[in-house]
Amino acid sequence: MMIRPFLIALLLFFHILLINASAKEVRIAVATNFKTTLQEIAIHFERKSGHTTLISSGSSGKFFAQIKHGAPFDVFFSADVNRPQLIEKEGLAVADSRFTYALGRLTLWSPDPNRLKKDGPSVLARGRFNHLAMANPKTAPYGLAAQETLERLGLWTHVKDRIVLGENIGQTFHFVFSNNAQLGFVARAQVLDPKINGSGSRWDVPDTLHEPLRQQAVLLTHGQDNEAAKAFLDYVKGPEAQIIIKRFGYGLE
Repeated sequence: MMIRPFLIALLLFFHILLINASAKEVRIAVATNFKTTLQEIAIHFERKSGHTTLISSGSSGKFFAQIKHGAPFDVFFSADVNRPQLIEKEGLAVADSRFTYALGRLTLWSPDPNRLKKDGPSVLARGRFNHLAMANPKTAPYGLAAQETLERLGLWTHVKDRIVLGENIGQTFHFVFSNNAQLGFVARAQVLDPKINGSGSRWDVPDTLHEPLRQQAVLLTHGQDNEAAKAFLDYVKGPEAQIIIKRFGYGLE
């Protein structure tokens, strides 16, 4: 009577060994705005697949330069379209692997619940603040969108001397969160992050004031033979991941 439980335990042991033997690691470069969202997606992916993920976050521009110089990433989640396109043209990405994983949303945010009251342009025009934070428009797509917004509102010249630039959208958010800047242009997903939970006050920037923040991912040639990398990109396209993406305030195509 003891043989059956022993056989079941033995089969379970070999099943675990088989899963571990087939499990692989995927190295992911992700734009800072999408870091928290991707981390949650990765938790569910790891539980379901047995694979592991290594996530590095930073500005899309810096990752682009690193990938061009041979950084060993398997997949790249950029905050724009241009850099994945260029990587693809230069033969550093697998053909036809590029896709839009999210539509970014820009918001003007302050930790002060009374500062904005959904009236961003008026607050910017009145200028009752010392510093306005935004990401560097040369390296960060959200920074470029912020500059385009200010230009289309006719306020760029009015506020540019009070702008403090973050290296990426994560540093920009920290400037505002720490009150080194009274308000700043950040990703809406950062404000909806469970740690912030929508606190403070914000003005969601209409999409008409800047070029679309289409965020694209691509399978890099370094990961072309990595089954975990392919599986992760497939998972991001699936319904479970898309529910998470929408919950963090992004749009989907």
